Amino acid sequence: LLCMKKDLIVKDNALINASYNLDLAEQRLILLAILEARESNTPSDRDLTIHAESYINHFNVHRNTAYKVLKDACKNLFERRFSYQKLTAKGNLENVMSRWVQRVSYVENEALVRIRFSDDVVPLITNLEKHFTSYELEQVSSLTSAYAIRLYELLIAWRSTGKVSMLETKELRSRLGVLDTEHQRMESFKRRVLEPAIQQINDHTDIKAEYEQHKRGRSIIGFSFSFKQKSKPKTVKEERDPNTPDFFIKMTDSQRHLFANKMSEMPEMSKYSQGTES
Repeated sequence: LLCMKKDLIVKDNALINASYNLDLAEQRLILLAILEARESNTPSDRDLTIHAESYINHFNVHRNTAYKVLKDACKNLFERRFSYQKLTAKGNLENVMSRWVQRVSYVENEALVRIRFSDDVVPLITNLEKHFTSYELEQVSSLTSAYAIRLYELLIAWRSTGKVSMLETKELRSRLGVLDTEHQRMESFKRRVLEPAIQQINDHTDIKAEYEQHKRGRSIIGFSFSFKQKSKPKTVKEERDPNTPDFFIKMTDSQRHLFANKMSEMPEMSKYSQGTES
């Protein structure tokens, strides 16, 4: 069922929980590569081609902007690293450091990017894994904050409960991709990272979220989150007064053509003609 949905992004939860730092264009490029692997049925250990046109259409950006951000993203993506945890055969926790891509290239005259994921990433973006998170690309296409995309992914991994238990501030910063040198003061972290991310999620995605801060004494030590699915707009059914004549009767195409032909033969209709129509 999940495979049939249009523009579905599927990531293993190990990847959702990974600590990494990608900027907005790089995150979008990764999402399009995951989408390309699924739509073209191309094994994700092969080269994946992402056209600038796809970036333009999905994220509603100007053509020149798309060309520039894709070219810049290619330069930086090869150097991007992330970490995640997995269990060894003996059941021990293994901390893994890896790269996102094995290689990446940009063909300027054809406005396309070619990406090959690293061996560690390939099994983490398949929908055949036991633990996965999925969402439609449309949900994050309007998010302009890299933090908002990361937070959205973090939240919907808990879609079944609608709650994320308290994460210590250091862990939350890591999951959102906030560097140790960035927004070190709590006021800055909340104002520049957390609150804009929550606002964008509430404005542009299918969920409405809020956070709660947890203190030890006067210091904030962590945050928990709750969210709920937005209700879909209800279709308003038009009601008609039964005592009012129904002047607007639904007709089939053939009925409409017949009625129009009959009207065209009426002499009194000639005054509406401009002399140029049939």
